[in-house]
Amino acid sequence: MDPCTYKRYHLHGHDSRQFLDHYFSDKPQMAFGEDAVIFPIKSLIKAFSAGHIKGDILLDLSIGSLIHHLYSACECFKDIIVLKVKDRCILEMKRWVDKRTGAFHWGHAAKHHVDIEGKSHQLEDKEVKVRSSMQHVVKCDLEKENMTEPIVLPPTDCIISAWLLDAISKDQDDYIRYLRKFSRLLKPGGHFLLIGSLGMTYYTVGKDKFHVFRYDKDFTRKALEGEGFIMDECKVHKRTAVSDLTDYKAVIFIVAHKEK
Repeated sequence: MDPCTYKRYHLHGHDSRQFLDHYFSDKPQMAFGEDAVIFPIKSLIKAFSAGHIKGDILLDLSIGSLIHHLYSACECFKDIIVLKVKDRCILEMKRWVDKRTGAFHWGHAAKHHVDIEGKSHQLEDKEVKVRSSMQHVVKCDLEKENMTEPIVLPPTDCIISAWLLDAISKDQDDYIRYLRKFSRLLKPGGHFLLIGSLGMTYYTVGKDKFHVFRYDKDFTRKALEGEGFIMDECKVHKRTAVSDLTDYKAVIFIVAHKEK
């Protein structure tokens, strides 16, 4: 398929359930468990357990209807506000939050969390705590000056962004433009936690291929520093998955904080 014909996540959307099944489920044929589920969970547990990333509000700006990257966050923030560009993703997340029939099963992610933390007896409490924190799932328009118009969000203490910048950016300038918009939502001194994929050009959902902006570690670091962030941690996990659904080379995890 010609890359010029690839779809764009924020313009065309994708089947939210198929996306989760392909890349984040516990199905036997799902090849990305180590890269897309376990590595982010381990990295986030370590980052939050240090104790300096905390506050009242955490903002999530991530691709699809992901939940697993928020299990650690709920221990450090009173409220989690989730922004989504597509209605189908909002419906998918609310189905899980409200424990409706047919909601995606995230039990495997919760189990990874409590097992890694050495708190297996708190599995049920972990699910309850995440759901109670995620009471605001809001539609956003990435092209508007105020992405949540007419709602005006208060400055946030922390932002987590998982794979969204990869999917919405056409090129380097686009990536930096969106990063700048995200940064404006963050308090001075606030933390930015970024999860992305290096060397990636596409991902597949069903029969459709979607565009991904290809970049490397040095570009990401320079982009963050150029927007006034100080790097606290940068980890790269080389790909272990064997699959032609997507072509990433590694997963990157970054913790940075905004200069005061």
